[in-house]
Amino acid sequence: MSIKLAYCIPALYSASGMEKTLTIKANYFADMLGYDVFIITTDGIGKPPAFPLSNKISVINLNIDFEYIWNYPIYKKVFYYTFKQVLYKRRLSKTLKQIKPDITISTLRREINFITRIKDGSRKVGELHFNKKNYRDLDIHDSPGFFKSIVSKLWMHQLIGNLKRLDRFVVLSHEDRDQWNELENVSVIYNPLDKLPGKTSDCSAKKVIAAGRFVHVKGYDLLIDSWKIVSEKHPDWTLTIYGAGNKEPFRRQAAANGISDKCFFEEPVSNLDDKLGESSIFAFSSRFEGFGMVITEAMASGIPPVAFACPCGPKEIINDGINGLLVEKGNINSLAEKINYLIENEDVRKEMGLAARKRAERFQIEVVAKEWESLFKELMG
Repeated sequence: MSIKLAYCIPALYSASGMEKTLTIKANYFADMLGYDVFIITTDGIGKPPAFPLSNKISVINLNIDFEYIWNYPIYKKVFYYTFKQVLYKRRLSKTLKQIKPDITISTLRREINFITRIKDGSRKVGELHFNKKNYRDLDIHDSPGFFKSIVSKLWMHQLIGNLKRLDRFVVLSHEDRDQWNELENVSVIYNPLDKLPGKTSDCSAKKVIAAGRFVHVKGYDLLIDSWKIVSEKHPDWTLTIYGAGNKEPFRRQAAANGISDKCFFEEPVSNLDDKLGESSIFAFSSRFEGFGMVITEAMASGIPPVAFACPCGPKEIINDGINGLLVEKGNINSLAEKINYLIENEDVRKEMGLAARKRAERFQIEVVAKEWESLFKELMG
């Protein structure tokens, strides 16, 4: 049964989780299931996708360029945003009526405000790549807390109204699903792995690895303080963090902790599986997540994760004490203690690495795609 899908996403050129997971799914649907797949973007015209995209997929850029308005003063932002939103609705409506998809999937960006009112005949699905609590948790500098709270509540109220009109709303964890008690149309489908690496770690190298953007939410400031504690007991082990973003504050923190020669900060790499395979422990220090896909990638390479039990994802991915270790969110002493435990118990580390690889099979694209296919067929009746 051939299905025609249309994904709506701002752009594909950013090397972040939403773009990566969408690309993995779209490629599989097009190449392996024979779906007609369209990806409709608003920004980044002329920029190549961050991740390899099947030549069977059609990318349609509507040339709205929302991203360029954020340099304007506030009064201009409001005017241009309103204008571009009207333009986006008009162009997206025209495009969907031309390609006539069976299913239209919103990544819950600007189109969620109007997509259910487009009468193109397709079923409308929303997929959330964050968790509810942190999705619209505003960070408005120099404004009082009550103002943030009011705006955030109004914003969420509007979002929930739009989500109720969807044919289905897909989140990444059961933990997050339980937070959407206003809705009755919520399903859970995990983020997929593209493939399981052919080569896995033997967990013998004296290396701990972390990966993700250098931003506050990833908690690298907490990890660096934790690594100071680890280094005092195990100075022959190193920590390497791979990711995009400003690394200087973290380098200064490592220098202040006296661990510059044991803690390294690198740019993102295309062969992260190789770097994971050369390591023995994966450290995950996020303050919150939508899912924590990098944990599954590490487990697929056969290394056990030590992770903060933050919302949402780690508690569903990791079976504590079996294929990894969970730590109280934000507790740097406990994080160091658990890393030290795996360093000092090589047999446990290797056994957990094998179990982690086995657990990663649950997240293969072949498994996740079946769940999506069942959802699509259900919606199409």
